Amino acid sequence: MIRYFQKTFALTEQGARDLLRASLWQVAANISLMLPVGVLVAALTGFVEALSAGAPFTAGLAAVLVSGVAILAVIFFIQWKLYDALYISTYTESANRRVRLGEKLRALPLSFFGKRDLSDLTATMMSDCSFLEQVFSHYVPQAIGAAVSTLMICVGLICMDWRMGLAAVWVIPVATAIVFVTRRLQMRFSEKSMLVKRAATDALQEMLETIKDIKACNQKERYLSGLREKLRLSERATIHCELVTGTSITAAQAFLKLGIATTALTGVTLLSGGEINFATLLVFLLAVTRLYDPVSSVFANLAATFSAQVRIERMRQIEEQPVQTGVSNYRPRGFDIVFDHVRFAYNKDEGVLEDVSFTARQGEVTALVGPSGGGKSTAAKLAARFWDVDGGKITLGGVDVSGVEPEALLTHYAIVFQDVVLFRDTIMENIRLGRREATDEEVLAAARAAQCDEFVSRLPQGYNTVIGENGSTLSGGERQRISIARALLKDAEVILLDEATASLDVECETAVQAALSRLVRGKTVLVIAHRMRTVAGADKIVVLSGGRVAEQGTHEALMQKGGVYASLYALQQKSSQWKI
Repeated sequence: MIRYFQKTFALTEQGARDLLRASLWQVAANISLMLPVGVLVAALTGFVEALSAGAPFTAGLAAVLVSGVAILAVIFFIQWKLYDALYISTYTESANRRVRLGEKLRALPLSFFGKRDLSDLTATMMSDCSFLEQVFSHYVPQAIGAAVSTLMICVGLICMDWRMGLAAVWVIPVATAIVFVTRRLQMRFSEKSMLVKRAATDALQEMLETIKDIKACNQKERYLSGLREKLRLSERATIHCELVTGTSITAAQAFLKLGIATTALTGVTLLSGGEINFATLLVFLLAVTRLYDPVSSVFANLAATFSAQVRIERMRQIEEQPVQTGVSNYRPRGFDIVFDHVRFAYNKDEGVLEDVSFTARQGEVTALVGPSGGGKSTAAKLAARFWDVDGGKITLGGVDVSGVEPEALLTHYAIVFQDVVLFRDTIMENIRLGRREATDEEVLAAARAAQCDEFVSRLPQGYNTVIGENGSTLSGGERQRISIARALLKDAEVILLDEATASLDVECETAVQAALSRLVRGKTVLVIAHRMRTVAGADKIVVLSGGRVAEQGTHEALMQKGGVYASLYALQQKSSQWKI
């Protein structure tokens, strides 16, 4: 049973045990609610017998009151244990589920994120997990509890009198069949509704992220028209889903009510024929008033339970993704980076790098240049194992990076991306991300070296100023300088610079390059830049064109060769003379 729950509902072993425990307490809770019916029947039977014998009814009143108090105590205890099993355990498992998903996403290669929308992953982490909290605290245990307790009560009623029992319970399997026959249809509409809602959410997020471009291009009405259409489709899909579900559930619930009528008719017929007594009829009439309520509640929640399977499957797809693994302890012999006949493609049959071989030596600056789309940024990220190569290998100090655990590998890398990512936090903490244990003095020293003082001094709280989401309150150059300060603070053995100074003005770029020159001494440095004057002083230049190494060497050697590099250099020199 534990393994079944784990597989079906994507739970941990402890979560499956908690779900089983909650289901058992739900069974006990459902049965306990039938106990007052038994006391009432016993009291009425005693009352009838006392009247028939001419004895006072008060003789058994005390026993009835004591029984009632005892039953209330039992119900209270069971409900208290049920609450603990349903809610506290469910929310604990939900927290573990979010942490588990977060850890899984952290271990996945970047290729996974390139194929999934951010809003889709956010919805899985937030709304899907929240929905499953509701399912496992309100729906699944109640469904299991209702099924078991109803089965036990039905067996008891049939054993008491099979004719009255059949009259009471025959509607339950028929109503259940109505719901499950339409299950596939309900799930199909539920999945379609979810996909359409997700498309609308994606469109909303896209609008918020690109609102400046939409307004700048005067496309507001056109974009809003498309957004309104997606919202309309989402509304229509939701209505269709609710209509299919509501029709099925309402029909099943209405059918259950026939059981009251058949029980009453059968009971009256048998009572008039003297085949049962009044007490038996009373027991069955009171029993059916409670028998159908749990089943009816389960029917009302089955649609959500069916929908949960779609969300669980989405989570399972994430959890079953292959992760990047490797050793945590490794001993590189220096920090030379060697590309050995590397082949890589983001998508099958769409090659980005093909048979790429070069060496970036420790203590030297190796520049990657070439036309846009030639694979420069891809090569740098492969060196840090953001993706795994499809062929060949990349080594760091003689160690194949594909065999090293990514986080252990990245301790030796300091990276400045072209697209800077900042957090909604203080500037101080955004820089400290480079080395969490760094002191305030060390953070400030790195910030000054990256020329951050110039703009931070204008902010209201200086380095303790909280910047907007992804540094939205800062300019591109200011954000770039914070990223460079991170790399300076980390002071790692390998430096990857992807257009590190592209967003800086000439004066600031000169100062930052001086700081970077101090940073890269004795390090293995890979530089990606389009400005040829930035890479002219590199120890080695590797020209990537069409995913292959077109040529490599020093600036002087490549200029004398008159190949791709010389052509790019000449074009840039010519474009620098262009005037409006």
